[in-house]
Amino acid sequence: MTIDDPARPDTAEAPATPPRPAPRGALRALRPLLLRLHFTAGLLVAPFLLVAALSGLLYALSFQAERIVYAHELEVPVGDTVLPLDRQIGIAREANPDGTVTAVWPGAEPGATTRVLMADPDAPEGTSLAVFVDPYTGEVRGQLPSYGSGGALPLRTWIDGLHRDLHLGEPGRIYSELAASWLWVLVLGGLVLWFARRRTKRRALLLPEGGPRSRRRTLSWHGSVGLWAALGLLLLSATGLTWSRYAGENIGTLQDGLGGATPTLSAGATAGAGGEHAGHGAGHQPPAGTPRGADIGVDRAVAAARAAGLDSAWLAVTLPAEGSGYVVKETDKQFPVELDSVALDPADGTVLDRLRFAEYPLLAQLTRIGIDAHTGVFLGLANQLALALLVLALVLMTVWGYRMWWLRRPRRPVGRGAWRKVPVTLLLPLAAVVALIGWFLPLLGVSLLLLLAAELVLALVARARTRRTTVS
Repeated sequence: MTIDDPARPDTAEAPATPPRPAPRGALRALRPLLLRLHFTAGLLVAPFLLVAALSGLLYALSFQAERIVYAHELEVPVGDTVLPLDRQIGIAREANPDGTVTAVWPGAEPGATTRVLMADPDAPEGTSLAVFVDPYTGEVRGQLPSYGSGGALPLRTWIDGLHRDLHLGEPGRIYSELAASWLWVLVLGGLVLWFARRRTKRRALLLPEGGPRSRRRTLSWHGSVGLWAALGLLLLSATGLTWSRYAGENIGTLQDGLGGATPTLSAGATAGAGGEHAGHGAGHQPPAGTPRGADIGVDRAVAAARAAGLDSAWLAVTLPAEGSGYVVKETDKQFPVELDSVALDPADGTVLDRLRFAEYPLLAQLTRIGIDAHTGVFLGLANQLALALLVLALVLMTVWGYRMWWLRRPRRPVGRGAWRKVPVTLLLPLAAVVALIGWFLPLLGVSLLLLLAAELVLALVARARTRRTTVS
């Protein structure tokens, strides 16, 4: 990305050999407008991007931080014998008799505690109470609020709120959506400007220039790093928009219209409840003599899920509610992804429905993987390190962009009034495309209108000053 004029070299550093010709055609006509948009938007949106990037980095690192901060609750010495899950659930109930057990997460690794999730009246809204049980001794290691399907504990929940809405509630989500809405615009605009820049050596396209400190060298670093980071930043923008407040709704509607909605598992425990994914156990009736309300228990449910093909060590078991069965899901989001799930009849463990991740529509698979990569869990530590590098690149590009603006501040503002130089035959189709994008990404559209209004006001003020100067 570039935030200043990439074609205007410093006078003291003019190239010794003639530069290549300037771009022609539509790009030449649009370049001043694109430069003005990139400069103005980068100047104003960069603070939002910095906050989103730094808080997002904290979230990606929070997975490792949880293992350190909550080591007592999450880890225990490896024992010789593992207690049945039903026994561990009973211990959790004894520790918190006012809670209602809703799910259990068996320890996925030797030395990991079992997490028993409970609906508790004293738990914060939107959270469950997680009771951590030593699977070898039955000792209760602690109780903590657990948020969301990922089981975020208090530290990660707080950082997630900081990244999502700055702990300001629904109004605070505007900042993160605004950052994600503009990030792809700045990246693509910066790429166009960077490739259109006059340069004498092809090496300068990929690698920053050396030499004394100057605006030219700063621009070189800004553009080169932006080129290398462009793909990752575009993916961050796209995945961030998928769960944003306003644009996310439009993206979800579009995804559903294209047949890319994430399929759901039918967990009904009655005959024929298997739904469209049911293949085993459809029309199942409990065996004769099975008492009403009979329950095979969590251990047999897990065994039945294993027999049905769920072989991941990472499992989450949702206990039956009224009219529904056990739901056993794989939760390993690292590569290769293991996210299959089954619904089981609580009376005898018969499979009522089965859903494999391979059966997801391609768009749903890409959305799932993209979100997990955005949060740093898809490739584990490598994913988190890649996010850290992207954040560092974004921070440096922002600093360099402000530095270029500061070095150039006494001059005439970059590209002011550039839209008047665009031919009408090009301006009208461009306006139609921008209007469509602004409708689909509402915060981008609204903020762009505000920028245009500010441009108009600045132009009127500048014209008035010119008239007063002429008269005087």
